[in-house]
Amino acid sequence: MNEKAAVAALAALAQEARLRVFRALVGAGPEGMTPSALSAMLDIPGSTLSFHLKELMHADLVSVEREGRNLHYRPALGQMNDLLEYLTAHCCMGKSCSPSGTKRRSTC
Repeated sequence: MNEKAAVAALAALAQEARLRVFRALVGAGPEGMTPSALSAMLDIPGSTLSFHLKELMHADLVSVEREGRNLHYRPALGQMNDLLEYLTAHCCMGKSCSPSGTKRRSTC
């Protein structure tokens, strides 16, 4: 990931509703969710949700696929992992940051 892509992803997530939408999609995993399911789960009106999903798509954090009559939004887990990797690439000068004996999952 380059700096421009990281800034775009972070800017997209720097809004409360978009962060909630993205976290809900990550929670759903690769199967993703329909807009109606997201709207009901997060209590976000459809038109507002559509705007936020579009912003997440422009940042390459979400993909959409038509399945019959429905749209299905999925988290771009690879892009999310690339962002996490980019943010932690130079952490602690290449040494382990976690106390010995503990394991932290940083990728999906």
